Amino acid sequence: MKRLTIITVFIFTSIIALGQKGKIEGKVIDSKSGQPLTGVSVLIKGTNKGVSTNIDGYYLINADASSKITLIFSYNGAAKEIEDIEVNTNKITVQDIVLEQKQKTGNEVVVRSVSAKKETTAALIAFQKNTNTVASVISSEAIRRSPDKNTGEILKRVPGTSVQEGKYLVVRGLSDRYNQAMLNGILLSSTEPDRKTFSYDIFPAPMIDNIIMNKAFVPELPGEWAGGLVQVQTKDIPSADFMNIQIGTGFNTETIGKEFLQTKGGKLDWLGVDDGTRALPENMPTKSTFSSLTPEQQNEFGKKFRNQWSATSATAPLNKSFQINTGLAGKIFNKKAGAVLALIYNETNRRLSFQNSVIANNDGTLDLFYANNKYSRDVLAGALANFSIQLNSNHRISFKNILNINTSDFVIDRYDGRDYILGPGQGDKVNAQELGFRQNTFFNTQLVGEHHLPAAQIKLKWYGGFNILDQYIPDQRRLFYSQGEDDTTGTFYALIGAGSSQKSGSIFYSNLSDYIYNAGGDITKSFNWLGYKQSVKGGYLFQVKDRLFDSRPFFVNTFSNAIRTLGPEQIFAPENFGTATDKVQFGELTGKPFRYMANTIMNAGYLQFDNQFSEKLRIVWGVRLEDFDQLIGSVKSSDDRFVHTRVTDFLPGINVTYKINAQTNLRVSGSQTVARPEFRELSPFAFYDFELNAQVVGNSKVKRTKISNIDLRYEVYPRAGELLTVGIFYKYFNNPIEYYFNRTGPATNTFNISNTKQATALGVELEYRKKLDVINNKFKNFTLTGNISYIYSKVKDTLSLNRPLQGQSPYLVNIGLQYDIEKIGFSSTVLFNQIGRRILFVGNEAVSNIWEHPRPVLDLQLAQKVFKSKGEVKLNVSDILNKGAYFYHDLDNNNKYKKTSKDVLAINRNYGTNVSLAFAYTIK
Repeated sequence: MKRLTIITVFIFTSIIALGQKGKIEGKVIDSKSGQPLTGVSVLIKGTNKGVSTNIDGYYLINADASSKITLIFSYNGAAKEIEDIEVNTNKITVQDIVLEQKQKTGNEVVVRSVSAKKETTAALIAFQKNTNTVASVISSEAIRRSPDKNTGEILKRVPGTSVQEGKYLVVRGLSDRYNQAMLNGILLSSTEPDRKTFSYDIFPAPMIDNIIMNKAFVPELPGEWAGGLVQVQTKDIPSADFMNIQIGTGFNTETIGKEFLQTKGGKLDWLGVDDGTRALPENMPTKSTFSSLTPEQQNEFGKKFRNQWSATSATAPLNKSFQINTGLAGKIFNKKAGAVLALIYNETNRRLSFQNSVIANNDGTLDLFYANNKYSRDVLAGALANFSIQLNSNHRISFKNILNINTSDFVIDRYDGRDYILGPGQGDKVNAQELGFRQNTFFNTQLVGEHHLPAAQIKLKWYGGFNILDQYIPDQRRLFYSQGEDDTTGTFYALIGAGSSQKSGSIFYSNLSDYIYNAGGDITKSFNWLGYKQSVKGGYLFQVKDRLFDSRPFFVNTFSNAIRTLGPEQIFAPENFGTATDKVQFGELTGKPFRYMANTIMNAGYLQFDNQFSEKLRIVWGVRLEDFDQLIGSVKSSDDRFVHTRVTDFLPGINVTYKINAQTNLRVSGSQTVARPEFRELSPFAFYDFELNAQVVGNSKVKRTKISNIDLRYEVYPRAGELLTVGIFYKYFNNPIEYYFNRTGPATNTFNISNTKQATALGVELEYRKKLDVINNKFKNFTLTGNISYIYSKVKDTLSLNRPLQGQSPYLVNIGLQYDIEKIGFSSTVLFNQIGRRILFVGNEAVSNIWEHPRPVLDLQLAQKVFKSKGEVKLNVSDILNKGAYFYHDLDNNNKYKKTSKDVLAINRNYGTNVSLAFAYTIK
């Protein structure tokens, strides 16, 4: 096994002079707790060369290149010899070990490992086997050998998880709102201003050291989740300088070679940044000033907006990707220091064909039907810069930074539509377009200090962090054309009659800024009791989140049918603006809902005990307190936007691990957690969603959800690199939060958020990883992996209500087959994923739920090392089956969708197959 970087900083302690030399690095892990051991003595047998492990349990030692050597690891009265370690010239050999702590008796007990290779493999699964709660761990080695290029793809491999749209996480069938993310131990906020979720595709795989997916709560963790808590650890400091470069290209089968609509943008669109091309006209007055202007003056400003109301046709270019990662090691003020730096750039072009419809009632009568193509150019550009200085083996300070720009430049072309406003019939014909540019900027910076006081058996960690999430939507335009059902002339009229609307003839601008401040720390005291090592841990977190949202929705009207029949650029030509009835009038929607502020202050503290009562029994227990103060809308209580809540939650957690034997664990966990609504969900702001043809409206009355969790899991680790786990979990939701679809009248559709009274979820999980050499030696290069989950959930609100939670899948299947020939550098992976049908939006008495039909997904990856393993070529083919995505009303109540049945499609999407080819080269 080779590792390009490790978490902590090391530099070369000597320069190769005479003879050929190599290096050995690794991590020492406690066999009982799975935690790193600090201060372990590492000695090359037969020499006086030795080092000690640092605060993270890592060591780096120089050795003369030879066939094989032996290392002796000594700690707290115990020792272990690792034999047959190969040392290669000018290379780093990785040797992790698991060490059992013993009380000091005056004599050391030496345990010899059979082989170095077996010991390293055992160390890889030691953390998951010995973690203090129900969790799954993905190591840096597993990430290196996987076909995944970002965190979102990696998480698909975790038992009980699936990923929506390549980045949004669903754990145990629960929607993304019930999950939480941490980066390097610090809580993150949502990356989507209008959605309670985290976009995991922003972290490229080469930046990640390991990922821990917690499925059961312990008090040291944040308490706002119920499905999964994802802890992402980025690489810290390398043991030696390195550089990795990757370039790639690809295409989507629904996009390549087909028409691709685009709008004219600025010079920096390729970077995902608007250069001012879409900005408001120069000297545009503020809202209050603009509303006081005369109609003539308002029209003068209407003339200054760019006349860009339609898209031009082109051919979709190939996708592009580029990554460069580099590690630096050295000294600052004679202290060990280093850095990891990275740049990432991805441009993805996609044509998505979809249809959507709305039914008037449950007899299937259509209210509308639209056929659409969405053309999007999505840019993800980011940078990572992590710096650390090692004051000595027990003290380290790190400064970590991530910047990402995630932008979508899109056109939605509604080329065939029908509005059945007056009842069944042919319906009015509809053609429409939406032109949009949505730019999200995410920045996170952290300062972290870690200190170990061996004499006092105390570990201290402190941190401070600052996040910025900015969303900028400039010059978003929508325009509908309609032809009446009885019109025999074939004339289409622009829907810009008298009135004001966000649906048609609108120009929309918005700015949203979230500023998040984090500060806190924790202290761990270890002590001996009952002949075993115990610990008590306490910590505190202070978080402040501020949001400012401001939007400017402009509109145009006209009373002239002659103007309404013109093309888009002709309608909005400057000479057509005026106050006369045969002109176009320009105005702005005003009111409090188009602007709001929000703030939350959270104070959280916890106390947690980790007790080893015997060789077999370990209990981690404690309580966390979270005081959450939230203000939305306005600071004035007299303002009708004013929403203020303050809730203090006591969140207990207990995790019991019983080690049946060295290979088998039995875990039992119980806890209380919460899920809180986001700012957007509580604010009164309403915006029109062009794709869904509906208003999305917040609800200030939404309450937090309280969740009671129980887990039982049986784990078997039969041999190195293999595992089998079977788990059962139960969750009780008080006031679960869900999205509802409402049809309140002809052409009046809304999506609202609300609470139901309660819900329950009961699930069974199976995870396995098995080498197939047990079947036959011909299968020695095959490894079968997979996980299967079955979940039954039920919402209880009224006596007649009988449905699962919104977003809850009844089953989830992940199956993978890996075939590797390591000696020639070839690896391949086939992955299959499918989830059971789930509710996309909850309906009402008039219109039934919208369900998502199960859809099988098959992925393939082939990789080959080249240039003496310094280079690698990867071919990825995802969604090979390319099955359509169906979201439907189950009107015949048979729990499945058939085209020939009474069911009515609400949304139909064709994603296409993605093909990508990448080449990576490593310079050590």
